[in-house]
Amino acid sequence: MFEKIVIANRGEIALRILRACRELGIKTVAVHSTADRELKHVRLADESVCIGPPPSTDSYLNIPALISAAEVTDAVAIHPGYGFLSENADFAERVEQSGFTFIGPRAETIRLMGDKISAIKTMKAAGVPCVPGSDGPLGEVVEKNIALAREIGYPVIIKAAGGGGGRGMRVVHSEAALSSAISLTRTEAHNAFNNATVYMEKFLENPRHVEFQVMADSHGNAIHLGERDCSVQRRHQKIIEEAPAPGISDEVRSKMGKRCADACRQIGYLGVGTFEFLYENGEFYFIEMNTRLQVEHPVTELVTGIDIVREQLNIAAGEPLSFSQDDVVINGHAMECRINAEDPKTFVPSPGAISQYHPPGGPGVRVDSHIYNGYVVPPHYDSMIGKLITHGESRVTAMARMRTALSEFVIEGIKTNTALHQDILLDSAFKNGGVSIHYLEKKLGLK
Repeated sequence: MFEKIVIANRGEIALRILRACRELGIKTVAVHSTADRELKHVRLADESVCIGPPPSTDSYLNIPALISAAEVTDAVAIHPGYGFLSENADFAERVEQSGFTFIGPRAETIRLMGDKISAIKTMKAAGVPCVPGSDGPLGEVVEKNIALAREIGYPVIIKAAGGGGGRGMRVVHSEAALSSAISLTRTEAHNAFNNATVYMEKFLENPRHVEFQVMADSHGNAIHLGERDCSVQRRHQKIIEEAPAPGISDEVRSKMGKRCADACRQIGYLGVGTFEFLYENGEFYFIEMNTRLQVEHPVTELVTGIDIVREQLNIAAGEPLSFSQDDVVINGHAMECRINAEDPKTFVPSPGAISQYHPPGGPGVRVDSHIYNGYVVPPHYDSMIGKLITHGESRVTAMARMRTALSEFVIEGIKTNTALHQDILLDSAFKNGGVSIHYLEKKLGLK
């Protein structure tokens, strides 16, 4: 096992990684910007290194500073968490070239799955179902693009090959709007991702977002931990996640999970990852693979009893998986609400000092958060300040515990989106289960 690692992230995920390291006897190095000196994990880590000023580009995205932090502290590995550089192949490559272990997939795998076109081709070759589309980048010949869209059938969606986070995509409902949509998406993709390549897919009208958690080691073992439903979204950003997905049978779970695990073996995947699908009319359609730890990993941990972060560290250290597919059993239901420092109606971020903090408790309640009384939420980063997760023997119980936990959650001094979660949990459509990715925006009058 690693003697010491650098946690190249901040907030709740950095604290989550630190706790897993402590259980395994790994010493930790917390890197932080000047705005994050008072983060909980910085206080708790064995060592800490300031890597720059508040802007992410000068700190958490500063590759030389992160590698230098590992060098000066004699660390042997770097854990990227999620976001920031977690899916940056150049970073993974630089880490390995500098003599450290990158706790994640190999750089070539990140590149393969980071480009949506190559990812789709790879998944098709592995037998994973994909959305009908262009099967490659769109060219400049207008007539060919029009013919392709007619063959696929409107509406279609134009996507950036290097896109992510809901950016670099545009829905087209008519032939008249196609060429301008392709041009605009190319420009947006170039500006946002420095990659103007775009492709076309059939736009599914009312799908759900269902994803499968996978793990693969360096000994040829690959398994899945079931699926999560992440359909409650706003502007392609997840708000509530749950496991297992309502309405997915054990037979379908086993079939799709096996396909994902087989694909991991075929591409030589290493570490933890997630296959994301659109699910409509009983069919799965692959959209992308996240080659990192997911924000919503706790719901899978609660229904399987498996510590995903601990397993991720073991895999990176060269250990085989500590369990087989037959050992994975889905027990009950879990739900996660992302708690954001923002106005629940306007979604405007609400940084500032937390004057009072009291997390909920009780059976089946888990809070993953880095905040505390007196902590000042900085304005420089993502607004998520924690995750509230509940578990019960059924979806009804998990929801009841979530409603109770939200009512007990006290965060004063800033605004949070807890009121939005309470509203959703009382909504009949959500309570029935199986809402589409458009549910929340329609509910909020944004569509």
